[in-house]
Amino acid sequence: MSAKPTLRSLFVAAAALAASSASSAPSVVIDVASGQVLEQEQATQSWYPASLTKLMTVYVALDAVRSGRIQYDTPMLVSPRALSMAPSKMGFPVGSEVTLRNALVMLMVKSANDIAVTIAEGVAGSVEAFADEMNRASAKLGMRESYWANPNGLPDDRQVTSARDLAILGRALLTEFPESAGFFNIGAMQLGRQIHPTHNGLLGRYPGADGMKTGFTCPAGYNLVASATHGGQKLITVVLGAPTAAARTAKAASLLDRAFMTGSPSGSIASLPTFGVAQAPDMRDSVCRHRGKANAEYMAEVEDMTVAIPRENGSTDQVNVKTIAALPRARFEPVPIFLGRAPGYEGPVAGVRDPGSPVGSPSTVTAYAHEPPAAAASPISRPAPDALSMRHGRKHATKAAHAPAKEKAAKNKRSAASKPSTENTPEQDVTAEKPAKPSQGKHVATTAAASKTHAGKAHAAKASATKAPAAKNAAKSVSAKNDKHAIGDHAPQRQDNEQ
Repeated sequence: MSAKPTLRSLFVAAAALAASSASSAPSVVIDVASGQVLEQEQATQSWYPASLTKLMTVYVALDAVRSGRIQYDTPMLVSPRALSMAPSKMGFPVGSEVTLRNALVMLMVKSANDIAVTIAEGVAGSVEAFADEMNRASAKLGMRESYWANPNGLPDDRQVTSARDLAILGRALLTEFPESAGFFNIGAMQLGRQIHPTHNGLLGRYPGADGMKTGFTCPAGYNLVASATHGGQKLITVVLGAPTAAARTAKAASLLDRAFMTGSPSGSIASLPTFGVAQAPDMRDSVCRHRGKANAEYMAEVEDMTVAIPRENGSTDQVNVKTIAALPRARFEPVPIFLGRAPGYEGPVAGVRDPGSPVGSPSTVTAYAHEPPAAAASPISRPAPDALSMRHGRKHATKAAHAPAKEKAAKNKRSAASKPSTENTPEQDVTAEKPAKPSQGKHVATTAAASKTHAGKAHAAKASATKAPAAKNAAKSVSAKNDKHAIGDHAPQRQDNEQ
């Protein structure tokens, strides 16, 4: 006699089914003014939010400003815990000060994970206290499928939400804080000599697109909360679990266009039935291993629609939504930001402190440099043993597999002498927009020098021949590092979890 299935087993089965079907990826479109649903699919399915978490972080921060607990010009201290976060990050040194206003811009445009922690500690005193505030605010808004454990969305299998909840959150941000809507439609920001563009593929491409936020991790897939206005009507769409950034943009454009043209109210977003907080599916296989097949299946489900894109001469171009992400990036005037205090500011500085104590209070706690031991880490945050690094791509993996044995031995020797790599640590289960070039320089030059000292004349000649280019590469590496420190971007490599 077979055992009766438990509620948890049903949730697991539902999660597996959602992960296996492109057509079941959650989405919803709502009217901002009325809160009415215009279209939805699996809108209450639990999902990993990735960097869409930062919309909840912004909501709690704006609420703290509204209540007078903190000001936009309040400087916040970067702690060791903040600096230890995985990229995407700003990489400011411990003890640096950044105003809340500048931090919110960095959060929305760069999606900086270290800045999210800095905001959390500045507003609430600690990440844990801030997460409690996130959950209280979430419950107050009626977000019934959400649980928050951190302010940045780095992988944690406890941290889940839904398309419905994210639509509720996006609407609350626009209706409760209309004066702060500018944080969500920034096309680019500039810090020193660096310009960081937005990851939102709809801005500057889809007519009327005016916010809000993107997110990506392997378990979550490519997520998006987007707002757009046409003919006086403002809509919000949420797309979760797309296999690529282009597919995410195409799906959102299709949903918005259809809703603007033929959408009709089908009930309040708050009235959708829910199972509450449940296990989310892991999209790693379809997004970070076999996304070619997953993308083809997903795009087959995206309705063929054309969008009228206005041109500078007043005419319009008819563009299929499936190719909208291939349009040239719009040119945005970057919003200038800075590191440090606002000119003339003489108030308190926000940092790690006892939860519940006001900004500027002395602290009896510290923000530790690292997260708890790996034994307590979330299993979803660990990379799969057979996962292929998307940073280096198949081309690099194939080249490494067929490298001569001598070259492999030299590479292993250099690796043993260097610091341990952090590419595949649990917190860095992420991908970059562009492959990073392998680091060269000091270890190559050191190896060549050692060969010259301990080998014979023939080996010395060979080491001398390779020493010059290696030293040149080392000089370039040091120069690039110094240039990064001059403008405040201290992350050793770009490895964004936000795309």
